[in-house]
Amino acid sequence: MSATEDLTIKAGRFIKTAELALSDGDYDSCVSRCYYAMFFMAEALLAKKGLAASSHKGVISLFGAHFVKSGAMKPEFGKALRRAFDLRQKGDYSTGLVVTRQEAEDCLQRAKDFVSKADSLLG
Repeated sequence: MSATEDLTIKAGRFIKTAELALSDGDYDSCVSRCYYAMFFMAEALLAKKGLAASSHKGVISLFGAHFVKSGAMKPEFGKALRRAFDLRQKGDYSTGLVVTRQEAEDCLQRAKDFVSKADSLLG
């Protein structure tokens, strides 16, 4: 199996985990899994073009440059990836439970849309 296929499978698993976390009221974990699902798909898209980055911000930047600016993905997908990154940072590193149910629900829907669109581009 290729790295692209592995990343796609992992992204799907992380979406399922995000759904479970949401249903359990664990909104911080939900947004974390959502972010990683999108991150893995962004990595897969970049890998298909022979590109890679050494950091999360690098992946986000390359994704924007090669997929959003090119028009392959709408700007809303770039914004969704950056928003999920910010929510993951907030949920993973702030004290207490800081992500709201609404933020988690919105992030999960955006992550599902992102993964679906990216998967269609990987074809």
